[in-house]
Amino acid sequence: MASEDQQSQTNIAEGRSLALPEKLPTSTYAPPFLALGIIFLLFGLVSTFVFSAAGAVLIIWSISKWVGELLDGQ
Repeated sequence: MASEDQQSQTNIAEGRSLALPEKLPTSTYAPPFLALGIIFLLFGLVSTFVFSAAGAVLIIWSISKWVGELLDGQ
């Protein structure tokens, strides 16, 4: 731990800074659900309206969930 502090102080003294963000954002399941919603929406174009409706709902839900998680992280 002390060596990390010394390395950090050395980098700052040399004019270098640490990369941001130091804390990684938490993982989310929104992108896979977004992809699944797109697949349902497109499958509904060739089969039945029910898949398209489910895909549209899934797309809206996953985008709102993803954006909400990103805004909470600020």
